[in-house]
Amino acid sequence: MNRPAPGAAPDTEEVAATEAHKARVQTRIGQVAPRLVELSNSLHDDPELGWQEFRSSAAVAGVLTEHGFTVEQPYLGLETAFRATFGSGEFTIGFLAEYDALPGLGHACGHNLIAAMSVGGAIGLAEVAAELGITVEVIGTPAEEGGGGKIELLDRGAFTELDFALMAHPAPVDVAEAEPFAVTHWHVEYTGRAAHAAAYPERGINANDAFLVAQVALGLLRQQLPKTARVHGVMTNGGEAPNAIPAKTEGRWYVRAETMEELLALEQKVTNCFEAGALATGAELSITPESRRYSEMRTDEDALDAYRANAVALGRDFDVDPVAATMNRASTDMGNVSQIVDAIHPYIGVGGEASNHQAAFAESCVGDLAEHALIDGATALAWTAADVSVQRA
Repeated sequence: MNRPAPGAAPDTEEVAATEAHKARVQTRIGQVAPRLVELSNSLHDDPELGWQEFRSSAAVAGVLTEHGFTVEQPYLGLETAFRATFGSGEFTIGFLAEYDALPGLGHACGHNLIAAMSVGGAIGLAEVAAELGITVEVIGTPAEEGGGGKIELLDRGAFTELDFALMAHPAPVDVAEAEPFAVTHWHVEYTGRAAHAAAYPERGINANDAFLVAQVALGLLRQQLPKTARVHGVMTNGGEAPNAIPAKTEGRWYVRAETMEELLALEQKVTNCFEAGALATGAELSITPESRRYSEMRTDEDALDAYRANAVALGRDFDVDPVAATMNRASTDMGNVSQIVDAIHPYIGVGGEASNHQAAFAESCVGDLAEHALIDGATALAWTAADVSVQRA
């Protein structure tokens, strides 16, 4: 396609046409707003975990079908993924939808709003797709919460036909630029030997002690890690009875770093800590990736500038408390998509005192403020997609 250099300004007529189109986009989103709120609330009330989002993905795809999109589901062999398409223009915009929930916390990361914003943005943009010469897509991406659904889709050939990809994520406050850590997700398991803890302790190999040694080593390692590194996890199985030496312990651990290159170096240091637990106790260690590594984000800066201007025009405020703004460091498999497609991943504020992955944040993702953020987010995304298509198509 014949694209201007990044940052090149479109001519005056194109800008004027875009502003006219934006008014129609906003009107269309307003017309479907009640349906978008209904979708968001239904997802929130019926949370499903990654790879199990059968009802959620069907609900999201169903709204798009209602509004003239052609839906392919399952998509690329993944049952809870889908692709919805509208129009036939040469420049293709992809809105990404997430809808998986957190174990025990429901939609405490607000994926119900992510899905509804992407659906709303796509329906709004479809109103002017023919005039702008674009194809509008919504790609339903399962299992963002540790499962790497977008990476699985990438491996199967998704996203490669997109010219621009975008989505917005709820947070306590508005933050335009995502700066996520690269991350590794591991399942860690020690296998020892069970024995009676009082009568025959010498016959046991304590898998719980192996985890304890590893966690002490990790705690000491953190003293020498850069401030941008993160190592954290939980033990999911620590044994069954205090008088039986645990034969098996399991946990889930995440390792995060500023870039993929730094992540690979950090992984070895963390692995050494887990191996120390095995060496000290005699237990066998198994470390299994739960997904492919999530990458850092490569943000399309010109598109981000457009999003920021559009959000401000809607009354959004980016002059926020820096501490409240740090949700933009959260890892996401959208980072992997951004390595091959021009992309943005802004955060939109839903207010409240809670932050993502706290139980109370799920409550912030429904109600008046959440609904206002939903419509603003859908509109800002659609306006930004229109700007990008006019400048680059």
